[in-house]
Amino acid sequence: MSYHMDQILEAASIDIVKEKVTAALKEEGFGVLTEIDIQATMKKKLDKAYPPMLILGACNPGFADKVLSIDPNMTAMLPCNVSIRQLPDGKFEVSAIDPEVAMVPVGKDEIKPLAREVKERLAKVIAALA
Repeated sequence: MSYHMDQILEAASIDIVKEKVTAALKEEGFGVLTEIDIQATMKKKLDKAYPPMLILGACNPGFADKVLSIDPNMTAMLPCNVSIRQLPDGKFEVSAIDPEVAMVPVGKDEIKPLAREVKERLAKVIAALA
């Protein structure tokens, strides 16, 4: 079982891909709460060169509220990460976590249908990028 869903895109820059991803997330009710620039962080902290790579922390407040109402410790599982990275051939891979794989092992039956619905929405985001 894969722990993520992905799509390969051709684009002139990671910023263009980020705009597409952010717009697709918005269409499914997600906002981007955090952004981590892996390339800049690794250069600054380790003086190591990385290709362009971002991690977007996506959140759908309605689903987050439902999950946290069931189990407040689920904060450790939020937000849903969506990553963008430049591949060696210059294309970009967009990858989203599979919330079912991440959240269902927690063992709360009430969370399973929520995780499934979030997965379906994130799958729509990924499909919309094609």
